[in-house]
Amino acid sequence: MRSALVRMSPRTRARSRGGPRRAMLSAVAALAATGVLLTGCTAQGQEAPEEPAASQEEPAPEETDDGSGGETEEPAEEVLLSFGDESEQVRELQARLAQRGHFTAQPTGYYGDVTVGAVSEYQRAAGLDVTGEVTESTWAALTEATSDPTEDELFPPQQMMGYGDNSEQVRELQARLAQRGHFDGNPTGYYGDVTVASVSSFQRAAGIEITGTVFDDTWAALTERTTQPTEEEMYPPLEVPEVEPESELDERCLTGRALCVSKTSNTLSWVIDGDVQMTLDVRFGAEETPTREGEFEVYWKSRHHHSTLYDSPMPYAMFFDGGQAVHYSEDFAANGYNGASHGCVNVRDEAGIAALFDEVREGDKVIVYW
Repeated sequence: MRSALVRMSPRTRARSRGGPRRAMLSAVAALAATGVLLTGCTAQGQEAPEEPAASQEEPAPEETDDGSGGETEEPAEEVLLSFGDESEQVRELQARLAQRGHFTAQPTGYYGDVTVGAVSEYQRAAGLDVTGEVTESTWAALTEATSDPTEDELFPPQQMMGYGDNSEQVRELQARLAQRGHFDGNPTGYYGDVTVASVSSFQRAAGIEITGTVFDDTWAALTERTTQPTEEEMYPPLEVPEVEPESELDERCLTGRALCVSKTSNTLSWVIDGDVQMTLDVRFGAEETPTREGEFEVYWKSRHHHSTLYDSPMPYAMFFDGGQAVHYSEDFAANGYNGASHGCVNVRDEAGIAALFDEVREGDKVIVYW
């Protein structure tokens, strides 16, 4: 169904586009009448041959509708929507483009660079002139190829929280999920794999589309079923056990600066010239993705690293062998030794590894041993 759009009035468009051209054509006609020879481009883009000055016997040029005395041209196609427009019609345009797969953002009602690109892509796919502007023919083709957008298409649910967010609202989310039995660990404020799984579990139980992401409908359903978390629910005592330093360090750890990682005691000791500066709990890779033993060195540090291979966060990552690194693990902090890494050395004490990250330098030794 073709929707009605607000159009620019012909008089306004004539003033903005036709005025200069009309004046030019009138000037050309006047010069021709006085016998001046002209060379230029015609409306079709071909160079005009020189002709003798008009004689009195030659008929006067046939006047056009605009009185210019030149050839009649077809009027330019009317532009209905273009860059900078902001209206409900633009929102409808974006929703219709989304139906055709050319607009992946949420409709905003503003015709910006993203919309220009989406319109251009649609015009190219539809075999139309690619202008990035919505002309009458573009709108007619688009409305014929799409259906009237639904309310959800025009105003889709807004994402409130999602993977990678780190905020007090995420901490509240985790505390509310815990009230419903969908979050077992202590709130951290970080939206990682554990929180994605917890949100998905709640959505499944509440009959909401399972996305693992908090949209406004998920948040409304959760807040209706829970109470405002208390301070203790938001910030429960952190139960990180006291870690005893390894009694007998590998001899390779006793000289220089070394991250000394013992698979026997599940500990990482930060050692400088044989003096233990810090000891942290760690866990290792599963049987199919083991953490490699040997002597290595830190070759790269990445404070806010995100794994492209497993699409998971690896904060405070200190890489020592290929893709294997020492890094903080939200899952280890929440679930302890009930899980495993993909080969990395996981640390569950976030404050501890943050301090360690600042101490360790690229080139420091990493010793992984039994």
